[in-house]
Amino acid sequence: MLYHIFKKLMFHFDPEKVHELFFRNLNKLNNSFFSFLINQSVAIKPVQCMGLFFKNPLGLAAGLDKDGECIDAFGSMGFGFIEVGTVTPKPQFGNNKPRLFRIVKADALINRMGFNNKGVDNLVENIKKSSYNGIIGVNIGKNNDTLIEESKNDYLFCMNKVYNHAGYIVINISSPNTHRLRELQYDVFLDDLLIKIKSEQLKLRLQYKKNVPVLIKIAPDLTENEIVQFSDSLLRQNIDGVIATNTTLDHSLVQGLSYCNEDGGLSGRPVQCKSTKVIEIISREIRGKIPIIGVGGIDSLISAREKIEAGASLIQIYSGLIYRGPKLIKDIVNYI
Repeated sequence: MLYHIFKKLMFHFDPEKVHELFFRNLNKLNNSFFSFLINQSVAIKPVQCMGLFFKNPLGLAAGLDKDGECIDAFGSMGFGFIEVGTVTPKPQFGNNKPRLFRIVKADALINRMGFNNKGVDNLVENIKKSSYNGIIGVNIGKNNDTLIEESKNDYLFCMNKVYNHAGYIVINISSPNTHRLRELQYDVFLDDLLIKIKSEQLKLRLQYKKNVPVLIKIAPDLTENEIVQFSDSLLRQNIDGVIATNTTLDHSLVQGLSYCNEDGGLSGRPVQCKSTKVIEIISREIRGKIPIIGVGGIDSLISAREKIEAGASLIQIYSGLIYRGPKLIKDIVNYI
């Protein structure tokens, strides 16, 4: 009830300004008398995946806490794991504002943020300060001014910076909001990147004497044949896992609603079926050889179960948290 009132008030204001206000005060709230507003106990539902122990199968998706500023606060909400980022080698402003839009009637968001973040060094310092005892995934990307042909250098740079501080690392090549980024999901670009990533992972494994799994995040807008080829590349290069999916450029399900024609990736309820279909195809192709983290449109226990039945070992939420509040975490974890 309290979150419903808060949401009703906040939805009268610009979404990015609300986001900034929320993040400026979330840690203060978590360490105050009013911490009961976000702190909650959830059931222990342990999952072992990629050689890691997750307290429960529900995580926070990348994009909400890009710079790892509120890891402990999100942890107190009951997440089994938290993914921070997307972070880039250098700080960058991202795309011009406005760049975040609510489609309230569809429980959806459209964003064209463009990897706005304070840089990988800042993120690492925030992870070091965190006392969260769950798994922290780090989602990495390329700077907007890095040529696509040289983008692997940005990923390798970020891998070196975060490897010793991450539970797992995600290579984000599927955001629709960085020019030409999605080209890295195809053919020669993809294989070349995966080969370099796996080579770097081996070097870092020997250096730090521990294995940090590396996952690739896929877009929901690939054709079935492209998904099959993508899955084949993951298997051939021994990638540790896949996250399905990122936001979609297909706005057909929100046509006629406010902001439906804004450029950017659509997330929330409208992407649920599209994302789940991608998971089903990947699951069929990889045959359990690598795990899938399912994300996209989860806003209820039922949609969470659909992702798992489609083949996901773990799941994540983002837009659903904004529209449903922390209680969604408890509802999913306790009854999944």
